[in-house]
This record gives sequence, structure tokens and C-alpha cells, in this order.
Amino acid sequence: MSATERKRQLQRNTEKGKIAGVCAGLADYLNIETWVVRLIFFTGLIFSQGFFLVLYIAGWLILDKKSLSEGHHDMHIKTNVYGSGQPASQAVVEMERELRSLDEQVQRMEKYVTSTQYNLNRELKQL
Repeated sequence: MSATERKRQLQRNTEKGKIAGVCAGLADYLNIETWVVRLIFFTGLIFSQGFFLVLYIAGWLILDKKSLSEGHHDMHIKTNVYGSGQPASQAVVEMERELRSLDEQVQRMEKYVTSTQYNLNRELKQL
């Protein structure tokens, strides 16, 4: 499995987290902004009479901590452009690079699916 094909796992992200990283880990897993998950959590905390607090503590105890050695690159345009002061043109260049990579992956998959090797493998699995 290459770096671009990594498996998504629900883990606590203590680097971006404020307390234990449960909301940040959930945001990474769902690929949304961390503040959205925190807003939903605090709204739920207010209206659920403590149920969300129990869920947060359970997540803290159950979820594994995200290892610091994972060198994957997630593209978050808002973070890249506004957070680090990069110009918008840099974000466009990063998106173009990512789209080219995805296009190459799709072309490889299409080439395999239309090949005779794919048909042979499929027929052998059906035996």
C-alpha cells in the first residue's frame, strides 16, 4: 500500500487536540474541519445532559493515540492558505499535483480492469 492509499483509522490526534484529541481525531477521520466537530460536540454536551461527555471520555479511553511518525500529507486548503500564510496560487499548485496523482491512479485502475488479466483473475475466483 503506497502513501497515497493509506487506510483511514479513527485515532485520537493529540497534536491538533485541545484536551485528549478525540474531536481532532474524529475530524481527521471524517475529513472535515476540527472546529465543526468541536461545535457539534459542545452543542451536544449542552443539550444531552452529559451523554456527550460520557462519549468523549469513552473515546479518550478506547481510541488509540495517533503515532507521530505517520508522515502522510492531508491537504486542507484552509489550513495551508490561511494558517501558514501561503499564497492562494500555492494551494492551486498543490491541488493540481494531487489531481494529477489521482488521475494516474484512475488510469492504472482502468487499464487493469479493461485487461485480460482482470477477466482471468475474476474467473479464477469464481471457481
